Parts: sequence; C-alpha cells; structure tokens
Amino acid sequence: MSKLGVLEDTLFVPMLGRIYASEYCPQILYDPKALELKKKLPSDLLGKGGQSQYTLLASAARSANVDQFIRTFLERRPDGVVVQLGYGLETTYSRCDNGHTRWYALDMPHVVEYRRALLSEPERETYLAGDAFAEDWIRQIRADVPDAPILVTAGGLFHYFEENKVVGLLRMLTGFGEIEIVFDTVSKSGMAMMRKKYMKQVGHRDAQMFFYVDSASELTGKIGSGVRVLAEEPYYRHIPRTGLKLSTKISMSVSDRFWMVKMVHLATE
Repeated sequence: MSKLGVLEDTLFVPMLGRIYASEYCPQILYDPKALELKKKLPSDLLGKGGQSQYTLLASAARSANVDQFIRTFLERRPDGVVVQLGYGLETTYSRCDNGHTRWYALDMPHVVEYRRALLSEPERETYLAGDAFAEDWIRQIRADVPDAPILVTAGGLFHYFEENKVVGLLRMLTGFGEIEIVFDTVSKSGMAMMRKKYMKQVGHRDAQMFFYVDSASELTGKIGSGVRVLAEEPYYRHIPRTGLKLSTKISMSVSDRFWMVKMVHLATE
C-alpha cells in the first residue's frame, strides 16, 4: 500500500467514526462494510486515542447526513448519478445503492491505490484517480452519462483548500448540465474551533484548514450566476441524540445553535 501524506491520512478519521457509531451508536449510523474493514486497518489506528465521543460521532454524522441527501436525490431522480469527491475510504455505496444507480468515486491516485487494496470496485461504482479541482473527471463522467442529473458530494473535503479553489470548482460545475452539490462546511467561528481543538483531538494538528462558509447565499454570489441554494442546515439537525454522553449532546447543541458546522446543498441552473 502507498504511504499517505498528512492530508490524505485524515481519511482514517471518518472510517474510525463510522466504526465507533456502528458499534456503540447505530441509531446514528450503522455501516456493516466499515465493521468488515476494521480488521484490515493499521492496528495503531484502532484505539480512539485522544478522540472524544463527540469527535468520533462528528465524522459519523457527516456520513449520515450525506447518506440522507443521496437517498432523497435518488428518490426524486431515480435516473440520477452519484459522484463523490475526496472519497477516501467511504463506504456510501454499500449503504445507499438502490440497485441500478451509477456511482463514481474520485480521489488522488495514491489514495485510490490504497483504497483498491482494501475495497474492490463494486459492479456499478467506478473509482477515478485525479484532481477534484480539474475538469477531467466531470468531462469523463459527462461522456458516460451526457444527460443524467448528477449529485456531487464532497464530505470532509473543502475545509482543506483555499476559498478561490472551492469557488472555482463550483463555478466550473455550472457548465456541465444538471448538477447538485452537497458538502459540509464550517462558519468562521467553527473554523477557529476546529483549528484549536478538533484537529488536535483527532491527531491531525498539522493538517491546514482554510475554507469556511458563513452564508450559502453569499457563497453563491461569489460563484456567480448559474447556481442556487437548495438547503443550508445545521449539521446535527437530523442526528438522534438518545443515549449519547451529556458532553456530546451539549457540543452538538452549541454547534447547531451557532451554525458552527452545517450542510450546504446547491444546484446548477
């Protein structure tokens, strides 16, 4: 398997969160594939170390939120295609596939190589190696499915890039037909909290973070014409909290109260 860098190494964080949720909080997320992969992960990763229940479930909540957007999209558009950017070791296909949808999963070449060593490509999911901020991948997909509606997800990805790169990517997608984009993001205050506390707890204090969104409508203004906001909602709005530690419940409530972390859903026009 390839050696992963500081940024790519963060791909283990959501996997550990999904394993934890599946074992202790399945009401939030149950991921049989993640449990199956547990024995294949490096042994030194399996101890949660300095992570709290909150930081572990923050990763699982992202997957649960993205799952809900995907399921709703496929209910509305059964002819739709799902594209996941910065896919890492996600196992969304095994949780959300409806039996006929085409899926694409994009990440950097060495991450895709690492993924293939753990997970072979399912029947209708294509692994793509490349740069999420270049046009190659969307051109390839549009060649495969010229007219299909596409849902692009970017879970846990945009934080690590400068705003101009993210805005450029979103602007680029407006030129490729009917596309919806779902991603998680933080507010400016949420970014400060993640830099100060969250990234240290998950063991990645060296990973730099840049992109935040205080207002989805302000973001679309920076993108320009051709995109609209479908949803902007607090991160934990739909996450059940029964049985969680009090400290976890408080952290989730504070986050939602001040919109520190959110889900954003955009669509091209």
